Amino acid sequence: MRWIVVLALVAAGGVAHADDSAGSGSSGRADKGVLGLGLVLGEPTGICGKLYLADDRAVDAAVGEAFITGGFQITADYLFHPFILQNKEQFVLPFYFGPGIRLIDYGGNANNSYFATGLRGVAGLDFDFKDVPIDAFVEAAAVIETGYSGGHGIGAGLNAGAGVRYYF
Repeated sequence: MRWIVVLALVAAGGVAHADDSAGSGSSGRADKGVLGLGLVLGEPTGICGKLYLADDRAVDAAVGEAFITGGFQITADYLFHPFILQNKEQFVLPFYFGPGIRLIDYGGNANNSYFATGLRGVAGLDFDFKDVPIDAFVEAAAVIETGYSGGHGIGAGLNAGAGVRYYF
């Protein structure tokens, strides 16, 4: 059932479009495309995507298993790319940060399984390669969440991951 949700989200992401003027900045987004899909390892481990809305703003999402905390989670973030740390011949290295959300189904045993929602604050680095339509990223996010089951109140957590995306 979980992977049906993953496939539906990936299919829905394929019809998203950004403004054609989104690539008119220093990182060359128009040459690569504005929609990237790939894999992320960490919390969660699964499928990820990023849609550039402008050269310095994007929306990203990930869907996958949370192996450390246990369960299945979906994250979505609105990202700002305020400055570029490096602009080399092979790649551009922007720093990004932004707010987001997390939905997680803690899939423990029948007595300890519950659903939680949370707010994320994410920050990371995006290795945006110039000669190929690929980027690689590392990021960390602080999470404040509330659980929906007897005895589960407000809690804090950490997401961290690294991944790659191919741009269309």
